[in-house]
Amino acid sequence: MTRIHRLCFVSWCLLLPLLLRAGTPAFDQRVRSVVGAYAHPLNSSPPGYANIAAKLWLGEDAALCSRRLEELLAAGPTGDMFWMYPVTAIAYLDRGQLTDSARRSLRDSFRTYMPYRGDTENHWVMYYTSLYLMAQLWPDQDGSQWYTGKSSAENLREAAGWLESWVRLTTTRGQGEYDSPSYMGYYLLSMSYLAAWARDPDMKKRGSMMLDYLIADYAVKNLGGLYVGAHSRVYDREVLEKWNVASSDFGWLLFGLGYPLSPPSNAIVFYALASAYQPAEILQRIATDRSQPYIHYDLKRTRNRWRFFDQLHGPVYKTTYVRREYAIGSDQGGTLQPIQEHSWDVTWAVPDPRGVQNTLFTLHPYSSLDELQTYFTFPPDIGISGVVSSKKSYDSPDKFVGGSPYEKVFQDEDTIIVLYDIAPNSRFPHINGFFSKDLTQVREDPSGWIFARGGDALIACRPLRPYTWKPIEGGGRRLFSPYLTNGIIVQVAARSEFADLDDFRRAILMLPLEFSLDPTPRVRFHSLRRRTLEFTYGQVPLVNGTPLDYAHWPLFGGPFLEAPVDSELLILKYGTMRRRLDFHRLTVTDSR
Repeated sequence: MTRIHRLCFVSWCLLLPLLLRAGTPAFDQRVRSVVGAYAHPLNSSPPGYANIAAKLWLGEDAALCSRRLEELLAAGPTGDMFWMYPVTAIAYLDRGQLTDSARRSLRDSFRTYMPYRGDTENHWVMYYTSLYLMAQLWPDQDGSQWYTGKSSAENLREAAGWLESWVRLTTTRGQGEYDSPSYMGYYLLSMSYLAAWARDPDMKKRGSMMLDYLIADYAVKNLGGLYVGAHSRVYDREVLEKWNVASSDFGWLLFGLGYPLSPPSNAIVFYALASAYQPAEILQRIATDRSQPYIHYDLKRTRNRWRFFDQLHGPVYKTTYVRREYAIGSDQGGTLQPIQEHSWDVTWAVPDPRGVQNTLFTLHPYSSLDELQTYFTFPPDIGISGVVSSKKSYDSPDKFVGGSPYEKVFQDEDTIIVLYDIAPNSRFPHINGFFSKDLTQVREDPSGWIFARGGDALIACRPLRPYTWKPIEGGGRRLFSPYLTNGIIVQVAARSEFADLDDFRRAILMLPLEFSLDPTPRVRFHSLRRRTLEFTYGQVPLVNGTPLDYAHWPLFGGPFLEAPVDSELLILKYGTMRRRLDFHRLTVTDSR
């Protein structure tokens, strides 16, 4: 680092805390802070790929970058597509800074190392984005120069074909690995690469439009930067502490929401190193305006189902209710994704979410070889043991992550009804409920309702069977209810709607409620929003006597996003502002 660069970086490090205290720094300042954290890490470890890429972006330490890159490649690449995307960025950020020797080593690594393509949607997007860009960078080479055994033109054609088909499927039937607080970053960095470095005008435009599409999907389902509601994939830590995950970095970088991770997530730095795309004003408005409550619907799809189903993908019907004080989101329940599904939750707003577990939910801790065989192709005798080696909580009766075929969910605005009809031979025949250490005024009422406050959200929970409490390591309590037929009703309201928790309690106790559990769970509840909700396990829910219309569920529907199924179209809406993304014609149209 030159003396000038050192002075600039030290000045930025001293200035950043002041900017954070005074207000959110501007977008370009946030980008530079993310890159700077990797270019000048606080630890003294030898630079890795991300550090090299960040230094090249800043135009610093070219000799060190070259030497270290050759050392890393000589040690042998590992990580498959998680190796491909960092070295792809290095190749494009080089811009004449690397030595010829380092550049030859990088080129040769794509001949000698064969990365595994992976088995999830984010794997394939990263793999084919990287292959596309590297084949573009080194054209006119035959198959002997590539680990695939195919020529540059063949690699480019295969990668382009897959990426185009993925965009088409996503914009007609929804994402398969949808709304993941961890994995959203890998989709965004991949599209950032295409938007920045693809030379084909259509592929470049496709990448930039998908950035709008994916960012819009997150923008409408965030509360102060926290990704709320149902997720396809979520890890044990982040399902409880919702801030502590990559999506928070994107909320901060893109919209100035919340607090960034320290150090920044790997995905956010590579997003910044490529296009560093700043969302349009309409996306900024959608992401940050919570002045009025709203309900949003979207349609996703399951992961590829290899057994037990006639359709490769099943529909995922999502509902999200958002207001300033809290958000509630859900899918319809079932095993829609293997291992890491999160079917519903309540999230309440807090001034600073770091270290806070501002969420509440229940689940059936399902563990079964049937689920794994549906979504994976490995031999059955290594199924559960193979999964537990990396997803250690999967076969735990105390877990808080996972879907179940015996759980059905119905949401109407800020009311949730969850019903369970667990098979007698199920491995763990009970339900777990997460009651956070950060709930206040928790009261168990003689009526059977549990009342609590989370921030400015008043929460009423009605377990339909007896339960006991079990402590959670680190704080909080697990509601444990060991019955095959079971359920819970959750009604949430804003603190401003009632004088106090007692006033809220009285209002809840006045609401008509009927339920039965044998032989099949059934609930009839008149919600705070004056709607009569009827839900029987395995049947279509009714709202004021009208069945929920799953057949006409929109790809996106709500005050901010509109997209019919099979349309390849997304309309962003805010006030009189409109942005129309037409993926069939690859056009973007803005109007006011």
